[in-house]
Amino acid sequence: MKKNILFGLLLILLTACGGNAQKNNAQVTETETKEQVADASTVNVYYFHGKQRCKTCIAVGDVTEKAIKELYASNPHVKYIEVKTDEEQNASLVEKYEVTWNALIITKGDNHIEITKEAFANAINNPKALTELIVKQVENYELGITN
Repeated sequence: MKKNILFGLLLILLTACGGNAQKNNAQVTETETKEQVADASTVNVYYFHGKQRCKTCIAVGDVTEKAIKELYASNPHVKYIEVKTDEEQNASLVEKYEVTWNALIITKGDNHIEITKEAFANAINNPKALTELIVKQVENYELGITN
């Protein structure tokens, strides 16, 4: 029963993501992306998304961006990076992390963790929990603790 409900919610979310207009955000250039991937001293928090996003998709990006920019403003080794999956210049990054839809991925060097499910479960109704999870993962990577 729970699986059916979760599947139904996921199906609704997937359908809804194609129906709303996208919010304008800064775009990372291909050169910047390659430099950030290559820098093993930096924790990158990637938010991957397509052209159109639903309310939850937008909330995931907003909560994540706010957390990184407010909590790590003075730390040049932690960066929030928005990646538009439908743009050719981002194809190599999308392929590297095998992104097929929206994704929230935290990386350092060759290590990464995907927290997409948790992000979508909490972005609207419990943004504090999402922020705490992001901070925990960033701190783990900064301390050299990989999952």
